[in-house]
Amino acid sequence: MTPQPLSQPTLPFFQGNSLSDLFAQDLLTPDQVTRDAKRYALILNYPATASWAAYPNTQKYFLQDGSSESSKTPFDKICQKEPWKNLAVLGNTLPGIVISPPQKLLMQYWQEHFDFGDRQLDRQLEQMDCKTYLDDLNQSDRIDQLITLFPFDHLQPEKHAVHPDTHYRLLSKATLAELGVPCPAYQTYSLQQISLNQIQLPDQFPYLIKTSHGLSGEGTYIIRSFSDLHYCLEELEKYQRIELLETIIVSEFVQHEVNNYCIQFYVNRSGEITLIGVTQQLVSDEGEYLGGLIDYTRDLNRFTHLIAAVGQYAYQQGYFGVIGLDVLEDKDGQLYAIDANFRINGSTPLCLQRHQLLKLDKAIAKYSSDYRIEGTLDSILTTLKPQLERKDFMILSALEKVRYGKIYTELYGIVAGETLEDLQHIERTLRQQGLQ
Repeated sequence: MTPQPLSQPTLPFFQGNSLSDLFAQDLLTPDQVTRDAKRYALILNYPATASWAAYPNTQKYFLQDGSSESSKTPFDKICQKEPWKNLAVLGNTLPGIVISPPQKLLMQYWQEHFDFGDRQLDRQLEQMDCKTYLDDLNQSDRIDQLITLFPFDHLQPEKHAVHPDTHYRLLSKATLAELGVPCPAYQTYSLQQISLNQIQLPDQFPYLIKTSHGLSGEGTYIIRSFSDLHYCLEELEKYQRIELLETIIVSEFVQHEVNNYCIQFYVNRSGEITLIGVTQQLVSDEGEYLGGLIDYTRDLNRFTHLIAAVGQYAYQQGYFGVIGLDVLEDKDGQLYAIDANFRINGSTPLCLQRHQLLKLDKAIAKYSSDYRIEGTLDSILTTLKPQLERKDFMILSALEKVRYGKIYTELYGIVAGETLEDLQHIERTLRQQGLQ
């Protein structure tokens, strides 16, 4: 029998500020665990298909993270910068699995600036060997189930908090039309049943060709010309040669786009929905995700019907957790869902700052994964101390690197201001201090 979700006349805003707070409605904390209760943890990194991965996802749960070894998403992004960004907002009850820990200095900064009381973040950190971590988790009697951003081929199905087959199907771009929300017209093709050169493509540009499980914008091709099409088909053939692609989607292109939103919410095991926030997505001309902009005071009622429909679908499929629905708005105000991410999203940490920043009268905030500044993290914490203390700037992730003998640091961060003009003024000040 299909479960019926609880009636949800209004969508309440999530009142916490961490991932631990968010998942608390569905997970028992360590001190609440009884003999029969499950113990959970969050795997902070994605799987990968690159040669550096000890456990490549190349058997069942394929993802498109680069069509050749040289274009694969690198270790530092998948296992350092991205996981640390979520670790910054993990909170103090849900353990996080990391295979490459951040600097102690970064963790001390989070402890002081992300308002989690007296938590000891290093106690929440389960550091595991990147060469053995999935085997260790499979055999662990301390952790029963794991919340993941994407299913892992080498993690036993019963160790996934959401069944991996269900999660993989929900994460497929081919599932969009099942969600019960308006979306562009599209056609799905199984490359086991039809070859690329037999697919009937649209007569007119522009249109989109997508792989089913592209990571961070990878595998989405905007076809505006024959040269775009030629490049796309070459990439798809490369994915086929390395046996990482089974399904593609040919989609209508939303014309006259005026806004690109990511609507984020949480669906619990009872089907109840909590609103996390709505960001305006910052995307490059090539479609690469750059970050998000949020107005914490914005009325979000116009998105309620979309959230309710997707939340109900997710609940009926047996999913619980964060969902990010990517939606385009055209010049007529029509909303079209273009992607649904059944996982913690890139700008989820930005949304979680809502209450903390509103207390400081900071209503507008911007998240970016693309900052860099010369010097070590230590020197940056000194240089930017006034902005960090005022929460004009918040560091989510920091990785020191060396180029031509000079040390610089790559940052994921949040800039926050009272108004958009105030935020832009703060950005100019940060640029003058070397933040690029």
